[in-house]
Amino acid sequence: MKKAIIFFVFHLSMFAFSNSKAQTTTPPQFLNKNRQWVDSVFATLTPDERISQLIMVAAVSDVKRALIDPKTSNPAFIEKLIRENKIGGIVFFQGGPVPQAKLTNYYQSISKVPLLVAMDAEFGLAMRIDSTVRYPYQMTLGAIQGNDDLIYLMGKQVAQQAKRLGMHINFAPVADINNNPNNPVISFRSFGENKYKVAEKALAYMKGMQDNGLLTSAKHFPGHGDTGTDSHFDLPVIPHNLTRLDTLELYPFKVLMNNGLSGMMIAHLSIPALDNTPNLPSTLSKPIVTDLLRLKLGYQGLIFSDAMNMKGVTKYFADGKADAMGIEAGMDILEFTEDVSKAVAEIKKSIAEGKITQAEIDFRCKKVLEAKAWVGLNHYKPVDLANLYEDLNPKSAELTNRLLTEKALTILKNDASILPLQEIDTMKIASVSLGADTLTVFQKTLDLYTKVDHFFIPAKATPAQMELVRAQLKNYNVLLVGVHLGSISPKVNYGLTDQMSSMLQELMATKKAVVSIFGNPYVLNKIPNAENAKALVMAYQLTPYTQDLSAQLIFGAIPAKGKLPVTVNTQFPYLAGIETKALGRLKYTIPEELGLDSKLITFKIDSIANLAITEKATPGCVVQLAKDGKVFFRKAYGKHTYEGTANVKLTDLYDLASVTKITASTLALMSLYDQKKFDLDATMKDYLPEFKKSNKADLTWRRVLTHSARLKSYIMFWKEAENPDGTLKKKFFSTKQSGKYPTSVVGDSLFIRKNYIKKLYKGIKDSPLNKDEGYVYSDLSFLLYPKIVKSLTGVDFEDYLKNNFYSKLGATTLTFNPKRFYKLEDIVPSERDTFFRQTLIHGQVHDEAAAMMGGLSGHAGLFGDANDVMKVWQMYLQNGYYGGQQLLSKDALFEFTRYQYPEMGSRRGLGFDKPTFKYSGNAPKYAHPMSFGHTGFTGIMVWADPSNNLNYVFLSNRVYPTRENPKISQLNIRTAIMDVVYEALKNK
Repeated sequence: MKKAIIFFVFHLSMFAFSNSKAQTTTPPQFLNKNRQWVDSVFATLTPDERISQLIMVAAVSDVKRALIDPKTSNPAFIEKLIRENKIGGIVFFQGGPVPQAKLTNYYQSISKVPLLVAMDAEFGLAMRIDSTVRYPYQMTLGAIQGNDDLIYLMGKQVAQQAKRLGMHINFAPVADINNNPNNPVISFRSFGENKYKVAEKALAYMKGMQDNGLLTSAKHFPGHGDTGTDSHFDLPVIPHNLTRLDTLELYPFKVLMNNGLSGMMIAHLSIPALDNTPNLPSTLSKPIVTDLLRLKLGYQGLIFSDAMNMKGVTKYFADGKADAMGIEAGMDILEFTEDVSKAVAEIKKSIAEGKITQAEIDFRCKKVLEAKAWVGLNHYKPVDLANLYEDLNPKSAELTNRLLTEKALTILKNDASILPLQEIDTMKIASVSLGADTLTVFQKTLDLYTKVDHFFIPAKATPAQMELVRAQLKNYNVLLVGVHLGSISPKVNYGLTDQMSSMLQELMATKKAVVSIFGNPYVLNKIPNAENAKALVMAYQLTPYTQDLSAQLIFGAIPAKGKLPVTVNTQFPYLAGIETKALGRLKYTIPEELGLDSKLITFKIDSIANLAITEKATPGCVVQLAKDGKVFFRKAYGKHTYEGTANVKLTDLYDLASVTKITASTLALMSLYDQKKFDLDATMKDYLPEFKKSNKADLTWRRVLTHSARLKSYIMFWKEAENPDGTLKKKFFSTKQSGKYPTSVVGDSLFIRKNYIKKLYKGIKDSPLNKDEGYVYSDLSFLLYPKIVKSLTGVDFEDYLKNNFYSKLGATTLTFNPKRFYKLEDIVPSERDTFFRQTLIHGQVHDEAAAMMGGLSGHAGLFGDANDVMKVWQMYLQNGYYGGQQLLSKDALFEFTRYQYPEMGSRRGLGFDKPTFKYSGNAPKYAHPMSFGHTGFTGIMVWADPSNNLNYVFLSNRVYPTRENPKISQLNIRTAIMDVVYEALKNK
């Protein structure tokens, strides 16, 4: 009696649920299309073959990775099913693109009716096969606020890649609402816990795929989000009532159906509120599949089963019988049928017993054929194997990946607004990678912004390893901690080991730790005392993109916009997320973000750089380009020397030669100009009293800085210190260092007399002026600027630059006399000096006068890598702003970089070079008149163009082995590279 009452109440509630007004959904696009082809093919099929059209079997393209079922690794087994059973389709699992394409072509060639080819590619083809694009998990996408156009674009690209591989169906999107933190199977695969956001993002993804010719299958109807059981291994139970199911779990599915969803996948779930048959999975439930989905909700698209080999169905129902029950329930297509012959036999038995009619089988078969025609199988073409890898990995997909990741990154804690990091010159920074034992992408990107020392705690670190790192970290005031989680499953604590957790708690307890979590956000519930972190960045997963962009976020190259898509706990609820703004630091990206073609840009620049090396214009070089503050090209070419084996690295330091003038001297003068300590229209005697009675006393600094003050081009000071026989005068030089000869001119073999610099200054003061007015490029005044800076500020020239600019910019490689701080293998040699120093110049300044000043001059002597040089020039382009600080005024930049005397035909700014009024080759051909820059004798060029917001750095050692090599200029190597970018922008 009790059972009867329960049965009556259940069916009464279902009657009320299912007999409320049936809904009408938008029919999928594939329905009722290409009827002529559908009818003609259908007419050739036997009743058994019509059943087989409703079956898809599993296949792999790599026998070594046959992890699902050994049968699927044997192409002969699949071939037999195609030839003998005339199956309707295949679902590919593990493998690679080319093997899969070859198998697809073969399977299609032997099939009576073209096969539907499917894959679970929720986050792109990489979910199943190697060497393809991996997009962010859906939960990562759930953190993005708005920007559904980007998710649509992802869907479009997935469709393009799938079709290129010969696929027709993607079993996606996941429309489950993940409202159970312990969900072992959905979790990161869901867009989150908010039904509206899940529906919104799933719809964007679905439309992106379907609008571009790919069938989809939303899953896992009627909702797999609130379960603690994995249906791969058991049958989960969903205990909720009808109202809850209708208003929550079903909501996203209804939105998708109302927008033309082409396919729906049914989960293996026990849902007593919908069907109280004991142990009956929803896949086999007619009240769920037919009564609810087909009739009540009015769905007209393809209905797929979840994989029929999963324990959620096989635990209680045998092969064949379960398949038949699925068809009886209302399935159109059975996925991953394990025994096709048994399935067909059982379905025929169901027809014979009247559980389903042949007419229903025929109707579903025609629907499958309509879908096949819609995806183009009525005009089947085999997969073209040419350029397959390249086509499956377009740069456009990388850009989409980067943009999606950037917009998802979420700051969950930010004490004292430490993020983005500002005033980095006050910080001693260490990075600690938990769960890694080698340099990570996160750490490599941190290095782009300032000096960071790196440490590692492996997932299974020993006490000794932890103690060593613990002791070394005491001297740092900022710790950038990356938590690299090797798992996304709650079964193994999301990859958080005891060792990692212990060290993380220690680091957070210092109140110095900025923690970035590269893993499932639910791991936050497994981290005790997370509130002790100084800042907390949630990156959602462990990929090169999340690591790279999290580092860029920390330094303010990009803003933080993401919000937590799920509730982790009371401390980290749904929509938690602190927004931050960018600080104007360089962003590192790819050309496509700027509308440029990576392949074309790289090909052209490679050709020019390799020409320089082939023609021996230089042994090697580094090229770095940025637009709009985004570095889109960084590449090193060649070797340090022609005969050597050391390859040029992006981080190598080069002698910047005359680029010192405008990256050091002019920078300092602009700063003093801002402070009103340096007047451009003052005279030389005003800041150099000893020049009061010289012929230079009344020369204005404006004329001096534009090389129009009649100063001699240079003075060969080293020649004046030479004997008639070519030997060096002993009163000036010694081969041994001493108090009298303290300063090295080169290595440990030649030292110059103390205070020789006074003789050098006197030589400049007493030098004659050029007879004629006009432009003559001169080094002489630049030798004096360190003296002037010290006089006006009381601070040594190098210290002034480092303290006020280089350290604030994070340009820590910019330095004089780099051997003090860097190994020789990290410094590119310049020339083999055969006339003065008689040795290879390596790690010391190339310019002779600068060498005689101890390597520190205002005209030469600065060393640095390309990235740090670019930081200075980006600050120039941004009118003195960088990293959240206004380091120079806009007025100073304008004044120093404008043409000063155009009426006289002078192209010069103050210190800066500018394009000639008629092209002469000193600047790129297409450089705008607003642009400015400089070249260096050793083979350097820097150029900034405010009108196009372009920033260019070219480093080389063209003077190796001798300066008597003009090829770099003759071939226009330096300017031609920047012109590649101008041409690309013009042709966008």
